[in-house]
Amino acid sequence: MPRLNSYRELEHLRGQLTDRFAKYTTTVMVCGGPGCHASRSREVVDALRRELASQGLDSQVRLIVTGCLGFCEEGTLMVIEPGNICYCRISPDDAYEIVSQTLAGKKVIERLLYTDPGTGKHIKTMAEMPFYKKQDQQILSHNRQVDSCSIEDYIAVGGYAALAKVLKDLAPLDVINEIKAAGLRGRGGGGFPTGRKWSEAQEAPSDEKYVICNADEGDPGAYMDRGVLEGNPHLVLEGMMIGAWAVGANKGYIYVRHEYPVAVEHSRIAVEQARGMGLLGKNILGTSFSFDVEIARGGGAFVCGESTALMASIEGKVGEPRPKDVHTVVDGLYHKPTVLNNVETWANVPAIMLNGSSWFASKGTRGSKGTKILALTGRIKNTGLVEVPMGMPIHEVIYDIGGGAMDGKAIKAVQIGGPSGGCLSTKEFNLPIDFDVLSQAGSMVGSGGMVVMDESSCMIDVAKYFLTFLQDESCGKCVPCRLGVDRMLEIITDITEGRGKPEHIPLLEELADTISQTALCGLGKTAPNPVLTTLRYFRNEYETHIKDNKCPAGVCRSLITYSIDFAKCTGCGACARVCVHSAISGTKKEPHVINTELCQKCGICRSECKFDAITVA
Repeated sequence: MPRLNSYRELEHLRGQLTDRFAKYTTTVMVCGGPGCHASRSREVVDALRRELASQGLDSQVRLIVTGCLGFCEEGTLMVIEPGNICYCRISPDDAYEIVSQTLAGKKVIERLLYTDPGTGKHIKTMAEMPFYKKQDQQILSHNRQVDSCSIEDYIAVGGYAALAKVLKDLAPLDVINEIKAAGLRGRGGGGFPTGRKWSEAQEAPSDEKYVICNADEGDPGAYMDRGVLEGNPHLVLEGMMIGAWAVGANKGYIYVRHEYPVAVEHSRIAVEQARGMGLLGKNILGTSFSFDVEIARGGGAFVCGESTALMASIEGKVGEPRPKDVHTVVDGLYHKPTVLNNVETWANVPAIMLNGSSWFASKGTRGSKGTKILALTGRIKNTGLVEVPMGMPIHEVIYDIGGGAMDGKAIKAVQIGGPSGGCLSTKEFNLPIDFDVLSQAGSMVGSGGMVVMDESSCMIDVAKYFLTFLQDESCGKCVPCRLGVDRMLEIITDITEGRGKPEHIPLLEELADTISQTALCGLGKTAPNPVLTTLRYFRNEYETHIKDNKCPAGVCRSLITYSIDFAKCTGCGACARVCVHSAISGTKKEPHVINTELCQKCGICRSECKFDAITVA
């Protein structure tokens, strides 16, 4: 790779790469994201390469492995240009047909197209799919354009042009003012204004400053940062470089979650490539700006996603938060001014610099600008990564993009913002994806996790799950979080096991208020949210558990009883065969019975019964 010593050399290389790639008549993009990887995408790529060589098309067709394309439910995904043809659920066995018919014969293979479940029609392009139709992919669209591990791909589609523009034409204060005017807010949690954070760090007197990318994504069901960092790490690096120029930093860290080995690998490759081209290091592009980045692997604890705990971890200390009386923009990493933003925040910066603050601010709401990447998971038809304009109503994400409920069960709730977020009922689905609105509703945008639950979910059990997670992940440094969350979990457990009392509800509310006001860090302050929102929107379930000793969803084992409906039971014996506790007995072709004393309420018999004869009360 050539070393770039000036803006002119960067643009010259971009032109060369554009000409080189233009020689290919067709580009085939195969998703290499984790979902598609699990669906044998690497084997698909190998099979395609063999077929392209065998049929003499390898000089005409450019095959690239991309980052996550979003629609994980339909992996392995493939996009063919020109034509924007999208094939779904492809396997290595499809390689010959794809090469011979589509790439050589220009014929679309209908069986590999997405089938609209509503109309039964085949859909040819991504733009026409319901999953993509209402999205506004500003960041995720880059995943489709580049090979995850190729700096040349990134430069060819305009990569590092924003950095060159900033270094050539803009002073640090100009960059900060542009970020402020854009209205960019942090995408990792509370939505703090990015420009204000940068401004405070830039004004802090120090001979050394740092910028950090927080990729310690620990929320259950969330993988937005993973998708971006694995798919296009150079976009994040470029954003960090621009931020470093703006605040006067010469060293940066990408702090990646320990459980993300591919993100770590791709980040390291990107750093080495950028360093090799002179885009990291001394006198970048022939200017006085010097900046380098180091990859730090996470400490394996959820609390390390908190800013001061993360910095302690980088320093080689135990990942514990510290009091917020001094902000990290003044006293951060190694007690130097430090700017910490998450992956998605940094990824937004290059486009703002290239397209202008008004372009970014034109999307979204008054207080929440731009787009937001969400990880859509749970009891829903279409799962995956989605990017939507801020302000889109929740119901559009769930029903229009997500396709609504699966298995014919009604959707009951959505949990937004991870363990620190809240559970909202369907009555709140008209609320927009907006930092301030969701905060007022008791939830939060957070990093963007969105878990959909249907009527088979018990909301008290959901609150119990998140409290258990937070109890395990609490560092234990402060009393409100260490003891308060533990006590809340004890009460919730009592309610789910039939020991609930009416006075438990006001006690939970009192504990939640105390913890949120007195805990040391964001983990503790927001830990009560799952309980508070389930009490706010699903109070009737708490009352039913306590007063009637029943779980309406049939989830809490201590409060349910399994039985067999004689009118539906055919005596097939399937339930008895799978019961490891020998709790089911009966004569063949005669109704069976369940011995409630032996029954462990595992539910296996119910899932095995084809006649819906197992009931829960």
